[in-house]
Amino acid sequence: MRGGGNMQQMMKQMQKMQKKMAEEQEKLKEERIEGTAGGGMVTVVVSGHKEVLDVIIKEEVVDPEDIEMLQDLVLAATNDALTKADDVTAQRLGQHTKGLNIPGMM
Repeated sequence: MRGGGNMQQMMKQMQKMQKKMAEEQEKLKEERIEGTAGGGMVTVVVSGHKEVLDVIIKEEVVDPEDIEMLQDLVLAATNDALTKADDVTAQRLGQHTKGLNIPGMM
């Protein structure tokens, strides 16, 4: 009997953790995370769900003779934003899992 009570308690804790993590996932959807490249010449904004929301390119970085540089800056800013989104997600969800690596949760 005693083992069954512990299992029920553990299941309640897991359900509570799942609920809190679902709430954090919803908050992450609204989060706006910026990545930059070229000293702020290109900025990419993503949500906590890694959806690209905005791309901002300063006029002075646009050189018709060097499109490749602009492409590289956009790529670098996007990767920066996505890396930051991963960090925010890990931090937010990690506070509920206390370091557990639960597949599919991050």
